[in-house]
Amino acid sequence: MKLSRIWMYLAILPLVCTAQGDISTLMDSLSDFWFFRFILNILGYATIAVPGYLLIQYVRRTNYLETGRGVCYPVVKTCVYGNESKPTHHEEPQAARSDATESSSTAQLLKLLFCAGGLQVSYLTWGVLQERVMTRTYGATETEPGERFKDSQFLVFMNRILAFTISGLYCSLTKQPRHSAPMYKYSFASLSNIMSSWCQYEALKFISFPTQVLAKASKVIPVMLMGKIVSRKSYEYWEYLTAVMISVGVSMFLLSSSTDKHPSTVTTFSGVIILAGYILFDSFTSNWQDALFKYKMSSVQMMFGVNLFSCLFTIGSLLEQGALFESASFMFRHKEFAFHAVLISICSAFGQLFIFYTISQFGAAVFTIIMTLRQAFAILLSCLIYGHTVSIVGGLGVAVVFLALFLRVYARSRMSKRNRRATQSEAQIQKV
Repeated sequence: MKLSRIWMYLAILPLVCTAQGDISTLMDSLSDFWFFRFILNILGYATIAVPGYLLIQYVRRTNYLETGRGVCYPVVKTCVYGNESKPTHHEEPQAARSDATESSSTAQLLKLLFCAGGLQVSYLTWGVLQERVMTRTYGATETEPGERFKDSQFLVFMNRILAFTISGLYCSLTKQPRHSAPMYKYSFASLSNIMSSWCQYEALKFISFPTQVLAKASKVIPVMLMGKIVSRKSYEYWEYLTAVMISVGVSMFLLSSSTDKHPSTVTTFSGVIILAGYILFDSFTSNWQDALFKYKMSSVQMMFGVNLFSCLFTIGSLLEQGALFESASFMFRHKEFAFHAVLISICSAFGQLFIFYTISQFGAAVFTIIMTLRQAFAILLSCLIYGHTVSIVGGLGVAVVFLALFLRVYARSRMSKRNRRATQSEAQIQKV
């Protein structure tokens, strides 16, 4: 009887080993699946966010603001309560613009060229390197195919750690408004920001870079839909017209793509889903940051607070997954990748500073024009460097999209000038 059991175990052993091999293969395939990595990232952030939420609730319920003492009291007060004074609007950009109008025309022109050049160089370099890192191999030789970098979260972490450092140095070396917002409120924008950045990198594995740029340009459509459904907003006729033009242009570009092209130019269903996630997370980030600006803070303080939590979330998730040391090992194996990753982080960090400075000096309309031109140049550069082919119909679609974007900027500037004149007329009537 015992001998028969031994033979039975020996017969089952190969099946068990095969099953273990299948499980290992299954786990490897799951780790390459974007949705599995997405869930792992969310779980990693939850291990930091959930205890933090419970701690905040405990502090509030125990009335720590009145009963707390000791070394930790200032830190807890800053993180949970902040300064309760809350101005009604963010005054920093307006003050900077009023100073800018007093300078000479030549100085203004040089300043505008500086801002435009800084934005173009930073984000065009960032876009080219982003596509290089996510779509090409490193270490390829005549005998070896090379290997691709897979962990988008590590790139997000590198971007955030440098942005956190630069914004921290800027805040410490320059005069800033007295900070009043509870620090924990930055965590919401931070979570959505790192997820939108992750989606942005991850999407390049499934769609072409020109498609990603056009998808970003078409964000106005879901924003208008959400405003109509949720906030019951009403829009001008030109807003509907430009939204339809953007939809038509993007459709022309996507429908002109054929599946016999290079894999990096083909748009897949996974790419569309990830892009939708990017638009969703990015829309939340901007709306939450607008709400935070009700507190008196500068744009660089916002940059510091958001990137502080982004560093905490990403490094915690990377350590839990064991991906931090694996990605660092990839950097040591491929010096070219290390150079690209560091340069991407530098461009991203300084690009954020150029964004804040341009808006403060020239306003949102000028900034939007510069960034719209940057998107057009990014598509052109991507096609030239990485060989993306765009048909005549697709090129017309791209032209329609950017024409609609410029029309939106022009119409919005006309509306703002008209409203400003109406306000000045009312003020003069009141004085009389």
